[in-house]
Amino acid sequence: MIPATPDDLQTVADAGGNPLYRQVYERFRSAIAEGTLKPGDRIPSARALAKEIGVARGTIEVAYSLLASEGYIQARGQAGTVVAPNLQPVAHTAPAARARPAEVQEEDRWPRPAAPLPFQMGLPALDAFPRKIWARLGARHLRSTQPADLGYPDPAGLLGLRTATAAYLQVARGIQCTPRQVFITSGYNHTMQLIMQALFKPGDSVWVEDPGYPPTRVLLAQAGMQAVPVRVDAEGLVVEAGIAQEPRARAAVVTPAHQSPLSLSLSLPRRQALLDWAERSSAWIVEDDYDGEYRYVGRPLPALKSLDRQGRVLYSGTFSKVLFPGMRLAYLVVPEEQAPRFERLCMLLAGGAPALTQAVLTSFINEGHFARHIQRMRLLYSERRNTTAAALSDVLGSRLHIDLQPGGMHLLARLEGHQTDRELASRMLQHGLYAQALSHWSAAPDARSGLLMSFTNIVSAEQAEQLARRILQLM
Repeated sequence: MIPATPDDLQTVADAGGNPLYRQVYERFRSAIAEGTLKPGDRIPSARALAKEIGVARGTIEVAYSLLASEGYIQARGQAGTVVAPNLQPVAHTAPAARARPAEVQEEDRWPRPAAPLPFQMGLPALDAFPRKIWARLGARHLRSTQPADLGYPDPAGLLGLRTATAAYLQVARGIQCTPRQVFITSGYNHTMQLIMQALFKPGDSVWVEDPGYPPTRVLLAQAGMQAVPVRVDAEGLVVEAGIAQEPRARAAVVTPAHQSPLSLSLSLPRRQALLDWAERSSAWIVEDDYDGEYRYVGRPLPALKSLDRQGRVLYSGTFSKVLFPGMRLAYLVVPEEQAPRFERLCMLLAGGAPALTQAVLTSFINEGHFARHIQRMRLLYSERRNTTAAALSDVLGSRLHIDLQPGGMHLLARLEGHQTDRELASRMLQHGLYAQALSHWSAAPDARSGLLMSFTNIVSAEQAEQLARRILQLM
């Protein structure tokens, strides 16, 4: 690690009158004190560093001599020069933490472990992804790379992927759209940021489901908008309640296929009522269809967007939860008349995913691998869902009740007794198990208690039973 660049170092002396060798010395000493350079770390040779930052070699040698005389570094001959291994870290006072809105602090409750944990939410079956097919397609695209492929990709997404996505949505989700209406994003947050910048303004009110996906509230708050929690019942979002709470809302963010987190579906009368409200109020509906492909009772439900005749629904989907999250690819379908506005915004922001990943995914879809993978996962998830639910019920008995909904990628376990879901979820995380507390997903003071646990990576009945017994020990 080089703690200085030519621009950092003054030609002769800095504002405090320090010569060049002293500036180099101070930067290394600061890096060591702050832990950026750790005991035993190798530092560049005097010759290499002098060439890198454009100063005389003698300047670096003077700085290194001073550091060595004070015990910061040690020369080890052909092994190079290293930070003294016996140095102790220097305690320093951290700057005062900047106050954050309460909504942002909610993110502290959504840890993302470095390695996947049992029951971890938001992960598809990582063991079942066809890695060899993906690797073969990736190698093929790398071999055929042309100079034109190395330039900046279309900020709205590769045309091939937008075309493939539009064709898939028409067949699988009943959505009539053109490639120009499809925008490739790097995930749900990116999708929401596009929507908010294109259609909303600070001060706007937006309905959100309660309970509902917490990051949505955080994103709205950071953009200066007000999230209005609207209660959910067995038929989904209660539209009448939203109208009573905030009739002038600019939009509603909903999860109609599998309500997040309860996994129930928005009924047809509620869908019609929501569309009617949006048309009368000139409001927008953001449909987050994060796992609509996975329904285990009957066929997947058509998207709310398929019923939209007035151009009020923006449809958000993701490849990351269907394939693998490391891909960081999602998509947004906008009403046809809004496409030019989103094109201009994409050009301005110039964000998006690497072209190579988009190209590989395009081939994955066009060659039929995507559709076959979803079909396989639908069967696999149905089996793992039933196995996991059965093991939890058998081992934990009356301590919890599994709400087995017809679709989704996680289970909702209602807790019986006096133990709180937040307490148990925290204890599970400390012992290498993952669960999210249902009460964290609600703004209501009397929020229901329960655990949200994914079943997608529980590979056998034996593993499910072992994990259930570990939970029992923590209750």
